[in-house]
Amino acid sequence: MAVYNSNANNLLSSAESFCPGISLDCVILGFHDGNLKVLLNKYACYTKWMLPGGFIYKDEHVDDAAVRTLVSRTGLSDVYLRQFYLFGDVSRTSIEENEDMLIRQGFGKEDLTVSNWFLQRFLSVGYYAFVEYAKVKVQSSIEEDIAWFDLDNLPQLYADHNHIISKALSTIRSRLSSLPIGYELLPEKFTLTELRIIYETIMGSKLDRRNFQRKILSTGMVVKLDEVYKKWGQKSSALYSFDKVKYQDALKNGIPIF
Repeated sequence: MAVYNSNANNLLSSAESFCPGISLDCVILGFHDGNLKVLLNKYACYTKWMLPGGFIYKDEHVDDAAVRTLVSRTGLSDVYLRQFYLFGDVSRTSIEENEDMLIRQGFGKEDLTVSNWFLQRFLSVGYYAFVEYAKVKVQSSIEEDIAWFDLDNLPQLYADHNHIISKALSTIRSRLSSLPIGYELLPEKFTLTELRIIYETIMGSKLDRRNFQRKILSTGMVVKLDEVYKKWGQKSSALYSFDKVKYQDALKNGIPIF
């Protein structure tokens, strides 16, 4: 469950507009400074971070609700977004935890009695999204903090959100050969080291540098540029870019990317 607004009256008045018993959560992945990251948010009055999520309007397609959630947290709409799982464990959320969160956001005990819609069992539709880190417009507010976290250094999240992230990664791992993960996460120019780190993080294992380079270049989807990346104190690295036509053809025709 996710709450859009800290104003209790606004929440109570809008509850009837949403589908009861179902919400959505988005695992938004980005890559920056050699690390694969996930975007999280936290209400200022609450202690735990959580995945960006929300409710679904009764007259709204669930995919449109996911796009709306993505836009509100990143400022982006044209990104790679896919539904991957329905989380329906009976104990996936705690009624006591939800009640505490609502009270901290301004609900009184009498509000909770009237608005038990928010305290019922919720199923959650899981989505994952690949975004280019530099294009995301993270804008925290007085009511809500939004920040990137390294995937290998996550705090204990609200409800089952750690599990949702793990499930997203395992799903991506199972489809890795046919997903445009590097294409979507990296800027137009990148190093092969950056691309390899993304695959290693998703796969949870190290890859041989030379074998990876040979395999990825043999696809013809990655083109070497006459430019290098030079960071102070480090050896310069060749820059590459994706051949967009070949990449899109591979996706369209089901040809393994890696």
